[in-house]
Amino acid sequence: MIRFVPRLAASAAALLVCGFAYGQDIDPDILKAQAGTYLVAAEDGGAGCRLTLETGEAIGGYSLSGQDSCIKPLPALAEAYSWNFDGNGGVILIDATRKVLARFVENEGSPMKTEDGAALLLIAAPDGVDRLPTVSSLAGTWTMQRPDGERLCGVTLNGDVDADGNALLSLSEDCAANVARLKLAVWHIEGFGLTLMGRDGSSLGFDMRADGNFDKSKEEGGKPLSLVRR
Repeated sequence: MIRFVPRLAASAAALLVCGFAYGQDIDPDILKAQAGTYLVAAEDGGAGCRLTLETGEAIGGYSLSGQDSCIKPLPALAEAYSWNFDGNGGVILIDATRKVLARFVENEGSPMKTEDGAALLLIAAPDGVDRLPTVSSLAGTWTMQRPDGERLCGVTLNGDVDADGNALLSLSEDCAANVARLKLAVWHIEGFGLTLMGRDGSSLGFDMRADGNFDKSKEEGGKPLSLVRR
């Protein structure tokens, strides 16, 4: 299953329980938990930009940096001056006149994203990556292997997505027994997470690396495993 957990997931509950709202004081621990550098990028795989949510005070909320990186890919966000919580578990980007430029809504177990127009995600990303992977960009043949290069299985990811956002996959006939027994049949992406799933509920979760390949999520446990494009 997908292991992605937004930074705000734990703090959002506290935010709501404590009754914080836009314009009111925020607990320093909640503020620090949300602060950091994020990629803002289109869900459809278009180029994005990196913004750093800081803890210093600014007009309308808290200081922000990295706006210049948005000038070409997302020019509207180049005008962002500060950020804040919206009082409902979300994050907003604001210009110097306090106009909300983007509102990122919390989605349990998924990256935060906008709901209006073409969806933008606010997500932690590997260094050097400027866009989200898409089904079409990942479709093709991959090798499941150990870090030392030992091949365990060939994996072909199909690019046709069903109504649930899943696509079919197929395994080579020479898969190692511990992989074959999972009976993996479909795959799904969520942010930078890739999950291979079996019809019986089995799954393997992977996290994208800066080079576009994937390593098995640490939460999965067991021996290290990678998916490398062929």
